Amino acid sequence: MNDLELIGVGKTYPDGTVAVSDFDLAVKPGEFVAFLGPSGCGKSTTLRMIAGFEKISHGDILIKGRNVSATPPEKRPTSMIFQNYALFPHMTVRQNIGFGLDVKGLSAAEKKAKTDRIMDMFGLSGFADRKADRLSGGQRQRIALARGLVVEPDILLLDEPLGALDANLRRVIQNELKLLQRELGITFVFVTHAQSEALGLSDRIVVMNRGRVEQVGTPYEVYTSPATEFVARFIGSNAIIEGANLKVQGDMAVVDTAFGRMRGRYAASVSSGASVLVAIPAEAMRIQPANAAPATGENRFQGTVSMKHAVGSIGHVKVALDGRQSVDVQTGTDDEALMRLAIGDAVVVDCPSDRVTLVGRG
Repeated sequence: MNDLELIGVGKTYPDGTVAVSDFDLAVKPGEFVAFLGPSGCGKSTTLRMIAGFEKISHGDILIKGRNVSATPPEKRPTSMIFQNYALFPHMTVRQNIGFGLDVKGLSAAEKKAKTDRIMDMFGLSGFADRKADRLSGGQRQRIALARGLVVEPDILLLDEPLGALDANLRRVIQNELKLLQRELGITFVFVTHAQSEALGLSDRIVVMNRGRVEQVGTPYEVYTSPATEFVARFIGSNAIIEGANLKVQGDMAVVDTAFGRMRGRYAASVSSGASVLVAIPAEAMRIQPANAAPATGENRFQGTVSMKHAVGSIGHVKVALDGRQSVDVQTGTDDEALMRLAIGDAVVVDCPSDRVTLVGRG
């Protein structure tokens, strides 16, 4: 039995604005699922519908096989953690964490035992009697997580919970969050607009755009095999080249582009003869000086270096293919020959066909 099922779930506001359209998803027990997309795509609205804070317009929400579509939030076996943590500043750490247990009507002894156990798990026992607003961002984040988990929910819902943290602290909490989820085995549904969080933390990613699901898959599937133009442009750093006259050849296909013939895997939505977009990850492309490589062939095009810089161990080279199109190539800074390339140098860029994806337009 799935922990969570969304069947044709949608949300339309009274003015006719469609926030979420026909959302279908099945989440297995103990799975970590991330909703990823730009602001306004409907991911937080979907999370609030699961929690019961937002009424659905149509469809059904099932938790462990029970339809909770009309069940109020406090009666659902979920906990929700918000970006601003929603802590009570006048309460102590202990009081904040134990707040959800008050609703359950536990005895004082049971409440204390559960609160003590979760505070110990999160390293908060030494701050039990401090006011929440006197603690650091990382500590407040742990309080919010502890408060959400102390009630032992079937599903923990997280709405961009790391958005208020600085980059270094965010990485620390990301690691803690994944370890915690594996240790507890609780189903997590996580909303984020940060690709690194979704790709690094989740078992599966739901990519959303304008209220619709664009693709559902593992981080590897979404990153390496985008199903739509939006996913190809949104995830990673892909070069996007227009292609035409697609011809299927076994499990691969070839298309004609302004820079030569390209071969790659094709998305299920495209068919023979179609005009498509060729998506190539920046790190999948190899760049060589023009005098050191053949100039023509499949998945191979010529250009000139228009920009070059390095960030840590990653080198970034922008290659101008013509007056309108350029591609970004990522390479290691330990490749001395590439790092010696200068602006204006002629180069050849190529890529393996299994790293190229052909997707439909729109």
